[in-house]
Amino acid sequence: MRILVLGGTRFVGRHIAEAARAQGHEVTVFNRGRTPLPWDDAEHLTGDRESGDLASLEGREWDACIDVNGYLPQHVRASAGALAERVGRYVFVSTASVYDLEGAATGVGEEDAVHAVPEVEVGAVEMELYGPLKVACEQAAERAFPGRALIIRPGIVAGPYDPTNRFTWWVERLARGGDVLGPGGPGSPVQVIDGRDLAAFAIALTGRAATGVFNACGNPATFGELIEACRVGTDGDASVTWVPESVLLEHGAEPFDELPLWLPDTPEHRAFFSFANARARAEGLTLRPLAETARATWEWIRAVRAGELPEPVGGAFVARGLSPEREAELLAASRG
Repeated sequence: MRILVLGGTRFVGRHIAEAARAQGHEVTVFNRGRTPLPWDDAEHLTGDRESGDLASLEGREWDACIDVNGYLPQHVRASAGALAERVGRYVFVSTASVYDLEGAATGVGEEDAVHAVPEVEVGAVEMELYGPLKVACEQAAERAFPGRALIIRPGIVAGPYDPTNRFTWWVERLARGGDVLGPGGPGSPVQVIDGRDLAAFAIALTGRAATGVFNACGNPATFGELIEACRVGTDGDASVTWVPESVLLEHGAEPFDELPLWLPDTPEHRAFFSFANARARAEGLTLRPLAETARATWEWIRAVRAGELPEPVGGAFVARGLSPEREAELLAASRG
């Protein structure tokens, strides 16, 4: 197949392009050209969706387009509209954050309620509108490609080339050893999918000309399981002290930022870490163990820190996670 990837050099898009190449597809990547492609056998088209520069797509045809960086509906509307007559399928990589989790139970599936789209068009992504804007993007893709759109909704994605420093932070923190703060308790929920598993699933569905909506999420897990999986870079001297949620909140710990992937125990947060993946698994989604994701992530981190591989696109890992001083402060507070 001839596959056009909108984006494709950073994280999820990189894995999708690599999976497509590994399966023998012809890959064209469209982006702003700020980072050279890491592959010699992929075509590179330069443009900018934000400014409306889609000229390099004109006069070309592909069997499928995979959109990995559509965040505003006007951008998706423009690209999907420009390609509607020249592409067979439009695959939009959305997010499980489209779901309205207020009052939701665990195991939210593809037929459950999503957010209402914003009433006013915005020019930049605001985090409180991230989910609603993705809903609007999905609708734009489906309108431009009626009956020919595939919507993939991943949860939190982890693995090599992840610049967000969420799962990555835990791998590095365990590698430093010492007394590690475990947030909440070992049973606190978490759910991640390896970017390579997401990519393989997306390419497989694209190759079958599948349509519809699929949650591409990992299996629900616990923080205890995640931390044990992330011990791949340790020499055995890391111990974990579980700090109760009440202590963390009392001392102003910031969920997800100071404590990546951790959220306070509420019904909405439990739903957020338990998206249903049965439909995707029935269609061939396979999930590797967390330890395999951690091991590959650790190998990538070591190569980056040693200067053998470039830092994530954008120049650095996202500043996230407890500083050593802050971690010591919270551990001391938990001991009274």
